[in-house]
Amino acid sequence: MTRVAWALVGTWFLVVGDLRADNWPHWRGPDNNGVARQDKLPLLWSESKNLAWKLPLPGKAGSTPVIWGDRLFLTSPKNNDVVLLCIRTDGKLLWERPLAKALTFKKDEANEGLASPSTDGKHVYTLVYSGAVACHGFDGREVWKFDAQERYGKFDILHGVHNTPLLYEDRLYLVLLHANGHWVIALDKATGKEVWKIERKSDAVGVSREAYSSPCLWNDSEKKSLVVLGCDYATGHRLGDGHEIWRLGDLNPKAKYNPTLQLISSPVATPRMLLVPTAKGETVVAVKPGARGLIRAGGPFELWRTRKGAPDVPSPLLHDGLVYLARENGLLHCLDAKTGTEIYLRRLHADRYCASPILVAGRLYVLARDGTMSVVKSGRNFELLAANTLDDNFTASPAISNGRLYLRGFRSLYAIGEESKDR
Repeated sequence: MTRVAWALVGTWFLVVGDLRADNWPHWRGPDNNGVARQDKLPLLWSESKNLAWKLPLPGKAGSTPVIWGDRLFLTSPKNNDVVLLCIRTDGKLLWERPLAKALTFKKDEANEGLASPSTDGKHVYTLVYSGAVACHGFDGREVWKFDAQERYGKFDILHGVHNTPLLYEDRLYLVLLHANGHWVIALDKATGKEVWKIERKSDAVGVSREAYSSPCLWNDSEKKSLVVLGCDYATGHRLGDGHEIWRLGDLNPKAKYNPTLQLISSPVATPRMLLVPTAKGETVVAVKPGARGLIRAGGPFELWRTRKGAPDVPSPLLHDGLVYLARENGLLHCLDAKTGTEIYLRRLHADRYCASPILVAGRLYVLARDGTMSVVKSGRNFELLAANTLDDNFTASPAISNGRLYLRGFRSLYAIGEESKDR
């Protein structure tokens, strides 16, 4: 191949990489870890500064928008329905499609629009509280749809099934962990048909039989596995058939068992380690690559374990040798990723936190429920760079695309950009 040809190939890869970097296809971003592949984002904003646009939403919900190109998708209650919205990145609503009838359900944070969509650039995939699982094209056409309660049994869970299915290659991985059944399922993303289903056994009792965490993929350089957290255990499953490869125990020790330990925060993975949180300020575990069999506290596949610090709702963030744990009470823990040693513990804005933090260009963005976003410099020394506030309530995690920060509030969707734009 000539030098010119190689140059063209190199340019093509750079363009494709840049395009992918601008997309936010999953609630935790392109690598499912909360870390953005972009080099800029506003530091300061308000209702009157660096607000590109603000779009009223038809109902209160906590799902994170996903973005591909100039299309943004999110779910929302609307009157008696739960709908999928397609919004152009200039703030114009393009279409909406009904996903299910709204149910008489919880108020406030536990609402019908909590599970976030996922997209592969051609289709968008959704799960809502009623059990409706659906695939739509970017033009709004319904490709397939089914009721998970009809197919896999009636849900029995205090706050509803709200985790986000994992989209990877040609499959959509669905996790249903509730008192009436524990299932891990692989679907053909093109048809919605079941590829495999396994029962995920657990001896959890009380409401610990229920879980709300979303699955993640762990590529530890030896193998790829589906990671499922909930009901007192984390488990790794073979992608091909769901076979359980390893099981992490002692997350809810029998000697001091807590039957109210519902796991909500989701695990996060890098090739070198898997980070597993529990809840309520308790255990966080780092697992080594190559894990297999039953892993107990202090076992050979455990890198470290700390007895405190787990967030109740926000998921951890792991980057550049550091672990960030944004607690639901506004405490920010920073740990050494190799040892689990605490580097700092600082309090951010005092409020409740449900959104998971994101990191972009050396800054950690942590969003409180009352609309205050703390911007912290990443690294071993705590430095608060800014605290920005919007007039809304927020439980959805942030999304980023093309240098804009998208924040889904209970009342409106906000696009934060470098320059203000009148609408």
